[in-house]
Amino acid sequence: MTQTVPRTSAPAARTADGTVAAAVEFLRREQDRAGWWKGELATNVTMDAEDLLLRHFLGILTPQVAEESARWIRSQQRADGTWANFPDGPADLSTTVEAWVALRLAGDPADAPWLAAAAEWIREHGGIEATRVFTRIWLAMVGQWSWDDLPSLPPELIFLPSWFPLNVYDFACWARQTIVPLTIVGTLRPVRKLPFDVSGLRTGKRPPKTRAPWTWDGVFQNLDTALHAYAKLPLNPVRKLAMKQTAEWILARQEADGSWGGIQPPWVYSILALHLLGYPLDHPALKAGIAGLDGFTIREKTGQGWVRRLEACQSPVWDTALAMTALLDAGVSPGDETLVRAAEWMLGEEIRVPGDWAVRRPSLKPGGFAFEFANDGYPDTDDTAEVVLALRRMGRPDHLRIREAVDRSVAWLEGMQSSDGGWGAFDADNTQALATRLPFCDFGAVIDPPSADVTAHVVEMLAAEGKSGTRECRRGIRWLWDNQEEDGSWFGRWGANYVYGTGAVVPALVAAGIPGSDRRIRRAVKWLAEHQNDDGGWGEDLRSYDDRAWAGRGDSTPSQTAWALLALLAAGERESAVVARGVEWLVERQRPDGGWDEDKHTGTGFPGDFYLSYHLYRVVFPLSALGRYVRGGS
Repeated sequence: MTQTVPRTSAPAARTADGTVAAAVEFLRREQDRAGWWKGELATNVTMDAEDLLLRHFLGILTPQVAEESARWIRSQQRADGTWANFPDGPADLSTTVEAWVALRLAGDPADAPWLAAAAEWIREHGGIEATRVFTRIWLAMVGQWSWDDLPSLPPELIFLPSWFPLNVYDFACWARQTIVPLTIVGTLRPVRKLPFDVSGLRTGKRPPKTRAPWTWDGVFQNLDTALHAYAKLPLNPVRKLAMKQTAEWILARQEADGSWGGIQPPWVYSILALHLLGYPLDHPALKAGIAGLDGFTIREKTGQGWVRRLEACQSPVWDTALAMTALLDAGVSPGDETLVRAAEWMLGEEIRVPGDWAVRRPSLKPGGFAFEFANDGYPDTDDTAEVVLALRRMGRPDHLRIREAVDRSVAWLEGMQSSDGGWGAFDADNTQALATRLPFCDFGAVIDPPSADVTAHVVEMLAAEGKSGTRECRRGIRWLWDNQEEDGSWFGRWGANYVYGTGAVVPALVAAGIPGSDRRIRRAVKWLAEHQNDDGGWGEDLRSYDDRAWAGRGDSTPSQTAWALLALLAAGERESAVVARGVEWLVERQRPDGGWDEDKHTGTGFPGDFYLSYHLYRVVFPLSALGRYVRGGS
């Protein structure tokens, strides 16, 4: 056990009540009248650079959009001339190249000091020859890279049955929805030149030689060579049919808000694919798609003028579920108007139609919730579990409606369990590692295998529903034990990183009946205690995804401190000095308005490649942790 102290000796115990009350009022003010919450979802400047390139390509880039976006991109440049994928992270070559091109497109001269510094750094770190595939696709579309030097993606992929290796359903939903339209873009090989060139970003180095043919890399490189030769043949009836069917696949998956999947990559490439197939910009699908991007755009007035930035995604369902749980943890009555409105809005977000997940689970009845305002094709297990955990605590006159929605969601979640006992986010058994071997797939996660954080949330939900003893829950628990790290922590797929994974798993296991005294829980408690910062908080740098030495190490943040506290409280450590110091850290750093500042990214899109800052995390998780602390719950 970690060291314990008398309850009355912890300074935070005397002030945490006021901190909780202030955070509750903060959330009340932040709620939309319709009942939902949505914090900004910040990423990096590739969203804005690619938006400018898209608008240039479509011929709709305006001087105002270019100026405001460029102002934002410049504001994110670091002193060495580079751009990173997260605050204080290492410089990223592809992000820096895309930012440089976007600023030139917006009118910045190549010899401007900020661009000259970026160009020098780019050349020193491999030039555009060393950038990721997505960056070189954009450069090819604007005449600055050869399509011959990019991996081939044939549209005939759409014909492969779901049992055949490398069919589109072997890819994670985010990769699937991106790859399918890119087969059109890569086949038609469009070029719409920029008014400048990027030769100053080249090193002249030749690409690496083909790998040995008996290795997987060699096999796929040789296959890519063959596909390039096939692509140069005249369009035949099979290819024309494949492109037609691909277009129909894309159109069938457009959401009500004009997006595809509610996320930037498939959205942008679907617009491009349809446009290249001859759909005019005033076609309903393209018109809705382009207009929908405005709903993901944030304009903000700064000292330098208006800036414009694009969110890669929006998280209203996720944020609302977490906000509801936080308020309930803080002691707000389920009958409170704030929670009633949230629950009513949430019930309207339930998905009752099948999506791509049904390819692997054809007999499973629809249910569940998505992440975004509109993403009916892709409900996810993580959101659904958190929504159930929030809704089931609502005691209301129309509880039957809630109960029915919860029951449908629980049944759907049980059916989405993968064969190994864990849960992925969007699909069941999306574990075909062969997909990761393709030369195209250098941009991060392209499959959706079970993860500890998602599996934990589903296990916690099943336990709350009284299903701890069911086969599904017991298999989920076994999966979590089997995937505990040697040091006692758990990997966090969707949040940074081991602190997030451990903060999710420990409460789930305890809820499912595992005692806090279990030696495996004690190992997790020990790991958290050992990784508490000297200031009393917790933090983990996103570099832990690439370098294990960073695991549990980083500047303290409100969200990560709360994750650690949630695990420790669940494990019975309420009276420990470790918890007291963590609570004190949160209490001392609350802003006068009831919120907290958090200048780090603590959310994860693709481990090692793409990260997020959920602006509501800095409030909902501290409120849950402090609420449970004050009320003595776990």
